[in-house]
Amino acid sequence: MKTITSRDNPAVKRLHGLAHSARDRRSESRTLLDGAHLVRAALDAGWPLRELIASDQGLARAEIADLIERCPGVPAIHLPDALFAHISPVDTPSGLIAIIDLPAPPSTQAFTESLLVLDGVQDAGNLGTILRTAAAAGVRDVLLTPGCAQAWSPRVLRAGMGGHFCVRLHEHADVAALLRGYPGQILATGLGAGVRGLYEMDLRGAVAWLFGAEGRGLSAAVAALATDTVVIPMPGAVESLNVAAAAAVCLFEQVRQRRAA
Repeated sequence: MKTITSRDNPAVKRLHGLAHSARDRRSESRTLLDGAHLVRAALDAGWPLRELIASDQGLARAEIADLIERCPGVPAIHLPDALFAHISPVDTPSGLIAIIDLPAPPSTQAFTESLLVLDGVQDAGNLGTILRTAAAAGVRDVLLTPGCAQAWSPRVLRAGMGGHFCVRLHEHADVAALLRGYPGQILATGLGAGVRGLYEMDLRGAVAWLFGAEGRGLSAAVAALATDTVVIPMPGAVESLNVAAAAAVCLFEQVRQRRAA
């Protein structure tokens, strides 16, 4: 394991760029995983690691030392705690970072199973949480319109907690083209006359779920693709749910219906 102590070291500057610059991540076609949980999820999914970076405090933790031992052929760097904090993408450094290649765009063959469409979801925490929920619900494909946050940014990855390694992410998706001829329902959530209750819908078949940005909701172009609009019953005193919460309710109502069938 190589030890680096200078902030001016080219490797440190490169790591700082990967942590904090979307342009650097695109330029290198790489991103970073922050924290032992995320690194373990990548290893368990068979995702190749290109580099490991550990701090003093990280190396003192048995959990992190064990993960490093699982990667005998992966180049490793040791940084003092202060220098590790400099490159960390979060305010509270985890002690372990891994570098991975950005994946190639997945195939856009005709979709026949349930999937998610995320339209302009810009909050990293919400996006990562939705991806983790999709993975937990067994959804394999997620289409992201150009207005979404960068799906493979460190903060989205951290919120996803390993969900990224279980789904196929189609970034900058032309949703109208990809859903042309889709055999299942295309459902949006909303309010208004004629909107059907979520629990009244038959969700046992394929569903393309449409979820929009925080605040403004779906764009007109994506909303127009919906074959039906559903409302999540809310007997309480609030008018709407956070987009990540709404996605979880919808996806697991579909899981419930399929298991009950």
